[in-house]
Amino acid sequence: MRVPYRWLREFVDTDLPVEEAARRLTMAGLEVTAIHYVGLPLPQAKRLDFKVQGFAWDPRRIVVGELREVMAHPNADRLVLARVFDGWDEHIVVTGAPNLFPYKDRGPLNPPLKVVFANEGAVLQDPYNPGQTFRLKRRKLRGVPSYAMVCSERELGISDEHEGIILLDPDAPTGMPLAEYMGDAVLDIDLTPNLARCLSILGVARELAALLDVPLKYPDLTLPMEGPSIQGRAEVVIREPDLNPRFAVGLIEGVRVGPSPYWVQYRLRLAGMRPINNIVDATNYVLLEWGQPLHAFDYDLLVERAGGPPTIITRRAEPGETLTTLDGETRVLDEDTVVVADTRGALSIAGVMGGLETEVRDTTTRVLLESATWNPVNIRRTRKRLKLLTDAAYRYERGVHPALVEPAMKRALQLMRAWAGGQVAQGFVDVYPKPHQDPVNEITEEEVYRGLGIRLSAQDIADLLGRLEFQCRVEGSRVVVKTPPHRLDIGEGVVGKADLLEEIARLYGYDRIPETRLADELPPQVSQPEIEREEALRNLMTRLGFQEVITYRLTAPEREARMYPEGAALQRTYVRLVNPISQDRQVLRQELLPGILEVAEANARFVERQALFEIGPVFLPQEDSLLPQEPTRLALLLTGPREEAFWAGSDAGSLDFYDLKGRLEALFRALKLDVTFEPGEHPALHPGKRARLKLGEQYLGEMGEIHPLAAQHYDHFRHPLVVAELDADAILQAMRPVFPVEPIPQYPPVIEDLAFVVDVEVPAQAVREAIRVAGQPYVTRVVLFDVYTGPGIPEGKRSLAFRVTYQAPDRTLTDKQVGKIRERIVRHVEKTLGGHLRT
Repeated sequence: MRVPYRWLREFVDTDLPVEEAARRLTMAGLEVTAIHYVGLPLPQAKRLDFKVQGFAWDPRRIVVGELREVMAHPNADRLVLARVFDGWDEHIVVTGAPNLFPYKDRGPLNPPLKVVFANEGAVLQDPYNPGQTFRLKRRKLRGVPSYAMVCSERELGISDEHEGIILLDPDAPTGMPLAEYMGDAVLDIDLTPNLARCLSILGVARELAALLDVPLKYPDLTLPMEGPSIQGRAEVVIREPDLNPRFAVGLIEGVRVGPSPYWVQYRLRLAGMRPINNIVDATNYVLLEWGQPLHAFDYDLLVERAGGPPTIITRRAEPGETLTTLDGETRVLDEDTVVVADTRGALSIAGVMGGLETEVRDTTTRVLLESATWNPVNIRRTRKRLKLLTDAAYRYERGVHPALVEPAMKRALQLMRAWAGGQVAQGFVDVYPKPHQDPVNEITEEEVYRGLGIRLSAQDIADLLGRLEFQCRVEGSRVVVKTPPHRLDIGEGVVGKADLLEEIARLYGYDRIPETRLADELPPQVSQPEIEREEALRNLMTRLGFQEVITYRLTAPEREARMYPEGAALQRTYVRLVNPISQDRQVLRQELLPGILEVAEANARFVERQALFEIGPVFLPQEDSLLPQEPTRLALLLTGPREEAFWAGSDAGSLDFYDLKGRLEALFRALKLDVTFEPGEHPALHPGKRARLKLGEQYLGEMGEIHPLAAQHYDHFRHPLVVAELDADAILQAMRPVFPVEPIPQYPPVIEDLAFVVDVEVPAQAVREAIRVAGQPYVTRVVLFDVYTGPGIPEGKRSLAFRVTYQAPDRTLTDKQVGKIRERIVRHVEKTLGGHLRT
């Protein structure tokens, strides 16, 4: 929100420097992020809480000039000579401003034009090199001496307009320094959605007046209504009051459409709006001043369409109904879009943008003015669906109070009458089927003390709230507070009390609230086991040398398919966004690995060795539910050399399948989880270097090296990519805060090596598990230390050698006891796996 300070001071009687006003507004919650100085000198303070920028006008050299005559240039058809009086002397200025050519060779002008005159030595903005300045020097232009200028807005840093020079209003005082006449400072205020009431000059002025404890000066809304009555000349029908609580129209006749006075154009530009004509400028001026959007229709075009007095109807659009809006775009509307229509069809998109067919034109003489309020949720949905962000929609979607409809209408018609002439028809057509009920709340002295820690009497509370136009009634220590008819952000009940406490704190001053200790007893602290277990898992991953990353939850099917070899069939149904921010972020992800691979690819340009992990949700559609399942996954990635280069030597081999497997085994050992590895079948992984993980009989996920054909889809990698994606929910549920421990054995173990010959298809893990099961409880450890195929081993077989540890907690095992255990193991392996002991 851009707020010209001069405009603000029309409603607040204060001499407060703009920097101090900005500080006070910021402390009250209206954060001033920047001040733009237009013509005024920049402050010299070294430390300010906001950005400062601008361009100062030399008060001695840049003044209001009186252009008395425009003469032809003797040597150039595209230049003219302007005779300008600066209050002291007359000057001949060479200029090519196209808006002066209509006055050429017409003799002395009566009345003269008022312009901005810059004398020799003045510093101006370079119109052809933005951000650069130049100093006026004496020189000749096509043989005529020139040392001064009549200026456009671009040369003064007001706007980018430089097609013609500024023509000031006739009452501009000749010779007055321009900085004194129209210099200003513009506050750039960053407003949160709950401060929608401040999306106007009056709204900000109300806050400043309350902070300074001075009265707010409202504009005079006296409106002479000299024309015939509007009754019978227009009708309003509201079909859905929930979507359109109030709609009013007024009529002005005999207007002359043309440029607005320059002070209006200047003020609109400072506030960030482009001047158009005196009728449209009046609606925009009131939008900025009151925060109430308005729309002007050409009344004669409405009559022509309807074949008589128009009936304005607010309704939902018909399916497939179209409307060409003011920006020239033809838009297809749906039934969730509310339109302002007549009996012939849609006229405008309610609360968003008007229609082109009935806009105000240069030939317009009668204007029907609309002032209305709309449902904020519907306006926001419409605006997003049509991708139209307008000043009106910006305000309506945050909430505009219906009470603003009438004063804003009066103010706009008043300005149109002043700037464009004409007569205002008597009365308005005002349909208000759903009057707004302003909340009434109660608050006590004790509640203020308990909530803010400050002691205020009920009268003090009423006085503070009264500054913001709350209607207060004091009843002992209690204050009954009625919300003013311009605010929609005050709730009822507990929420209403909290809202009032915030208003009291803002006006009292956040910086004045004393530091106090918490008097109430703290509630019992409740643990959150799920979050605690997830954090414990993160800590373990970082201790294993992994770095956490967080990737986008939004993706595209093509991005996920990139992880798979060409031709891999991915039959997936995704959760799609209705209005995605971009084409490559239009669905919710179903895997973590594609995102973590993209991060690694970006890092690979700078870092060769990477160990990354992510814990996050994926989104799986459900046929019987609108919402997807959101299971949590754990993804890991390793790539690069096994060890960093070191002067004393290092292992330069690539991180591989077994490096990741070892880290996973270390993770599960730390979590006291018995996880097994089986041959995997994931299509994105290398057929000979992949494994499936199981926790008991529960499927946990897949790990392995990215398939070589899929790895080709990624750039910058010089080492294999080994990855895993696991069911984090299953891991977190299996984690326990406590687990059984065993004392250190008092008796020595017996260690021996056993080699079994089995089919090559039999996994080593299956043999290891068979040894452990058959030897329990005395077999405490089984480690595979050798795999052999060759002479002495039949074709299709292999020898797996295990180091087996036997140990009893209460005695030393004898050779005879170990032998019996060994026999039991051999029989079990032969029976279950078809293997035999190798001798």
